[in-house]
Amino acid sequence: MTLGIGIIGLGMAVTPHMLALRDLEAQGRANIIGGHAPSPARRAAFAARWAVPVFDSLAGLLAAPGLDLVLILAPPGLHLPLAEVALASGKHIVVEKPLELTVARGEALVAAAARAGKRAAICFQHRFRPASLALAARLRAGALGRPLSASASIRWWRDAAYFAEEGRGTMARDGGGVLLTQAIHTLDLLLHLMGPVRDVAGFATTSRLRAIDTEDVASAAIRFENGAIGVVDATSVARPGFPERIEIAGTKASAVLVGDRLEWHAADSAPVILDTGTGGGGGADPMAFDHGPHRALIAEMLDAIAEDRPPTHDAASALHVQRLIEAWLADARRRA
Repeated sequence: MTLGIGIIGLGMAVTPHMLALRDLEAQGRANIIGGHAPSPARRAAFAARWAVPVFDSLAGLLAAPGLDLVLILAPPGLHLPLAEVALASGKHIVVEKPLELTVARGEALVAAAARAGKRAAICFQHRFRPASLALAARLRAGALGRPLSASASIRWWRDAAYFAEEGRGTMARDGGGVLLTQAIHTLDLLLHLMGPVRDVAGFATTSRLRAIDTEDVASAAIRFENGAIGVVDATSVARPGFPERIEIAGTKASAVLVGDRLEWHAADSAPVILDTGTGGGGGADPMAFDHGPHRALIAEMLDAIAEDRPPTHDAASALHVQRLIEAWLADARRRA
């Protein structure tokens, strides 16, 4: 089954998606219909690099023959209105992270997909890294035992060039800082593995290294609904940037996930190490990572559409991490 795929938003995030689509096109699974962005310069650059059609208007893209699925890669505050239009035109959607600027707007997007009877997925590609998939399988099989502790650390670096784009790092454009824009990938993976958080006690601040009005240093203590507790910290001021880290301990085993390197330590067997070297993106170049997880993410959406089932990265699953971030920042404001 070959599905036609279009892209809305042709900025920095488009590259791994296009590399993934090229692979899927070569496998006969996808047909790249084309892309749209309001900026003529971005349309021209996209067409020149990828040699695929571009559309001057959103309506033109959505009316293109053979279009089944749309990737929404625009700034987060545009996700809801773009999703509503795409869903109303009968298209399935994959939305770049975050799902939207707020939980309420994210819930509205999920509801719009349900009304339209179409599939909506979130782009959290860290779930699809080989080591993440291996760890998730062990947890589903009960190999961890009862979860006791789970923590995450995201110590990244973003340089002046990253923040040179107009509005980047501001509430008006991004809706949030390091939590909603960078650390959300690892925070989502932590919740994907452990389940929702019940309580959070958080702190957040702005370093003033950049002309931004969002947090770039944050930390919190958390308690999961399953009873496990842990700590999380996130920053984009830790030069030169380090691999993100998740640590989980249970009654039968412990796991350490650093980038895409998994260490599994069980009481009754030798340690297991899986390292595919496909992590990255924590340093000055946020796009320095392999596109394989993007390919797996889009392929899962294609399978879900073909099989008429929710994808494993259904848009509703993104609400857990947005609820955590909102509660974290609300608590930080109370403590400020």
